[in-house]
Amino acid sequence: MFEQLVDGILWDIALVVFFVGIIWRIIDVLRRGKRQDLSVPRNSGVPGAIMANIRGFFPRREIAPRVRMKVIAGYMFHVGLLILLFFAAPHIKFIEEHITGFGWTAMPYWAFLVSAQVAFAGLILLWIHRLLHPVTQLISRRDDHIGAILVFLVMLTGCMALAEISSELRVFHRFTVELLMIYFPFSALMHAIMFVPSRAYSGAMFGRRGVDL
Repeated sequence: MFEQLVDGILWDIALVVFFVGIIWRIIDVLRRGKRQDLSVPRNSGVPGAIMANIRGFFPRREIAPRVRMKVIAGYMFHVGLLILLFFAAPHIKFIEEHITGFGWTAMPYWAFLVSAQVAFAGLILLWIHRLLHPVTQLISRRDDHIGAILVFLVMLTGCMALAEISSELRVFHRFTVELLMIYFPFSALMHAIMFVPSRAYSGAMFGRRGVDL
């Protein structure tokens, strides 16, 4: 019964909520409009938008020593998670059967284990930093912790399901994925989609005012 629910109606609900929620959030941002800038433009905003996105991947030299651990852990988690998402054999099979109609070569099992360990280590380090650092303690909300817990559960159940000890593990993994999909559009996890336009907007604004990024 639970397996049919997870593979059926709950998946359909999660899919609709995920995409409709994302579209709704994007429309909500666009409806706010652009604040009128009364200053005389000193430069085009396009180079600033591009440079802001590029510069955002690297910490500035002045603060790099203080954020080195956070940056390294962030890359460990995000890169490791992307590799797992798009190159783990079960994910490729799922994408081929339910989304694209075609697949690609999966990474070997040892690469999956390495990627998983790197992603887990990065996520745990980021979470510990959020819990213990006095600044991130102040700015963190309940949403940040819920998102981290859900992502951790999805990764953990995914690794357990890959062992194929029982079909229940696969069902439980898919259930956690569906919970994450439903939660995603209404949480800070939306930064995975919004960080590019957000950086571009800020970069364009500063570039228009002649600020060197």
